[in-house]
Amino acid sequence: MKRSALLLFSFLFVTLTVLSQSSPPARPGVRANLASQAIFNVRNYGATGAKSDDARPAIQSAIDACGKAGGGMVYLPPGQYTSGRLTLRSHVRFHIEAGATLFASPDPKAYSGYTVPSQAALFFGEGVENITIEGRGTVDGQAEYEWRPDDTETAAFQHKALMQSLGKSLLRSYPIDLHTRTIYPHLIYLGHSKDVRITGLSFLHSFSWTMALYACQRVVVDSVYIYTSLKDAVWADGIDLDGCQDVSIANSSIETGDDCIIFISITGWGPALPCENITVTNCRLSSASAAIKFSEGNSNVIRNVVVNNCVITNTNRGFVFTITTGGVISDVIFSNIIMDLNRFDWFWAGDAQPFYFRITRESEWNKEALKPGEPAPGKIRSVTIRNVIAHGKGSSLIDGHPESWIDGLTLDNIQLFLATDPSAPFDTAVHALRVRWARNVTLKNVEVHWEKPALNQWQSALDVENVENLQLDNFAGRQAWPDRDVPAVAFNNVADAIVRNSRAEQGTGVFLKIAGSQSRDIYLFGNDFRHAKIPFQVASDVPADQVKSVNNIPAAP
Repeated sequence: MKRSALLLFSFLFVTLTVLSQSSPPARPGVRANLASQAIFNVRNYGATGAKSDDARPAIQSAIDACGKAGGGMVYLPPGQYTSGRLTLRSHVRFHIEAGATLFASPDPKAYSGYTVPSQAALFFGEGVENITIEGRGTVDGQAEYEWRPDDTETAAFQHKALMQSLGKSLLRSYPIDLHTRTIYPHLIYLGHSKDVRITGLSFLHSFSWTMALYACQRVVVDSVYIYTSLKDAVWADGIDLDGCQDVSIANSSIETGDDCIIFISITGWGPALPCENITVTNCRLSSASAAIKFSEGNSNVIRNVVVNNCVITNTNRGFVFTITTGGVISDVIFSNIIMDLNRFDWFWAGDAQPFYFRITRESEWNKEALKPGEPAPGKIRSVTIRNVIAHGKGSSLIDGHPESWIDGLTLDNIQLFLATDPSAPFDTAVHALRVRWARNVTLKNVEVHWEKPALNQWQSALDVENVENLQLDNFAGRQAWPDRDVPAVAFNNVADAIVRNSRAEQGTGVFLKIAGSQSRDIYLFGNDFRHAKIPFQVASDVPADQVKSVNNIPAAP
């Protein structure tokens, strides 16, 4: 052996010997690289690991001792532990080992100490910092549900009136004891907390939002699995961020009855705060409602959000942008997304649609008369969605408001596939993609494909109404039914529009129909109309000389 190799070997041997003598021995079940920490094993505080025993006093004692010591690890070794509310302390690393399950107590009285019922949670933290909830174990909320006639939703609920008109059942899922329980706890609630890490664990069967965070900063959620029943678990969102800043959600799988991930800014837990600087990456999402939702209750602003590299399967709606209380959504990018969408039961919001944008007043949302002092409609601006393949069953609806137009929307490299579901009790799809009340809109490299089984009421691939400054570039599609007098693309009151490099698909009748007295300054450049019977039509209500056609490939004779 060479002298240099011998010296290196001797150095490593001496170093390892010194470290082994100076470091405390690893506790049973704890990895060696964690052994140098202050570890507070809940078994040493009286926890038995038997599900039937109340482990809360022991676990809380371990948390309190860890916090008092200035920090360390609270350790749950393999076993089953049942607990009510656990109040977190700063600098505590709560580790649930593989083979350990922490069950949320089914007793509502086990969650006392909250300010408002919606703060009730298994893990509760207010004003804490530098905390971690981690491991390879499981947190189980033990939620249960029952089916009975609907008696809570208003007539404004999306499909209730339709179900009634069709004579369909209005049975729906509710958490058990809806009218007798006082609370439905989250698995995690954190308020005004900083430097939070939630990693590695499985969170199952939450009664309410699995993770609810208000006014938190510098949050990392990584490599978690969240599950609630897609059939039953109403109100059991995956992760709800209310007024949070600097948040990363990554490498996680979320399958929830209600929305997977929600961004919101409301006043339920305090002032409505900006929800901003958020990334969602490399996640797999399923929901009976929405995969990603900008919630209708936004009263302040949601901004600087990036969602990238995600797969969305077995979901009712892909991306939802809604505002009813006057807030703002701005500076958002979605990219590299695959969606496979299905319609769920009538009481779930949505219609198997890839994109859903809606700005309303609260009174309009509730189908009520305008209320005195009600805020003006909110705003959606600067949203980009690119590189998406979406298989849906409902129309993608992008609706601003007559008093508040969406401003700055880009859809780039989008493939939309639309089919119907013959087993569904209803199907409200008409156009594949609809855009209304918007300005500064770019639709680039968008393709629409009509699939089987088809729906008789389908019409245009793209329907655009009340839009200003539109660029339609490299669009491909046709009307749903080749033998019907419906255009592939319909413009109504569209101003300052350019249609270029687009092509009519086989079976196209009229490629573009332009109508509306407000339509003006529409230019057609370099389009391929060979497979259209009629390249474009201009309705009689369009002012003269407002449509120009240059260098297009004409329809075949």
